[in-house]
Amino acid sequence: ADPTKRVGTYVPAEDWNKLISEPDVVVVDVRNDYEVAIGSFAGAINPNTASFTQFKDFVGERLKPKRDTRIAMFCTGGIRCEKASAYLLAHGIEEVYHLKGGILTYLEVVPEEASLWQGACFVFDERVGVSHGLAVSDHILCRACRRPLSSEDCAHGDYIEGAQCAYCRDDRTAAQKESAAERHRQVAIAESRGKTHIGCEAEVARRDAGASASGEKVSRRG
Repeated sequence: ADPTKRVGTYVPAEDWNKLISEPDVVVVDVRNDYEVAIGSFAGAINPNTASFTQFKDFVGERLKPKRDTRIAMFCTGGIRCEKASAYLLAHGIEEVYHLKGGILTYLEVVPEEASLWQGACFVFDERVGVSHGLAVSDHILCRACRRPLSSEDCAHGDYIEGAQCAYCRDDRTAAQKESAAERHRQVAIAESRGKTHIGCEAEVARRDAGASASGEKVSRRG
């Protein structure tokens, strides 16, 4: 699959609702599970992938499209969809569409009252999530596992700020949790002194690298 040679058909945000409302169109969210968790289009299939490299397994094991299956896919900024649509086309699927400019463009140009989007869109910067008009949502990041958390997640008994959340509680050792908690204390001290903790700068670099690995551009708008 080579997206530099062939990709699916781009669909402008203004025409997206009509396409995904057609009964024979299979709508696929190309993003990873932690992104889908805070928002998606109504009725879209969640591939339940932890990384984009697992998308091909989802296609072969769960989606199993036929040659004449009409597929409409979307992602944050549209980049992953170019790779995913190239993959499907290379495997004989004849009609593959993807949202031009991704979810961010859709949320920016489609009025909320006409929108089929539900929830927030995860972004790879400190806004964490945005909604219609690119308004910042109330989600924060778990500093341990990088998963976006809602206010309900933060109210969960297993949530410890800077150390763990309910999703990663069982995946981390006591030493890792203690290290994360200490890091959180050091960040708070640095902020109280009006300084940037050196670990925060490294975190930005890691997040940007993660966005690149996922095939998305880091959005700085807003």
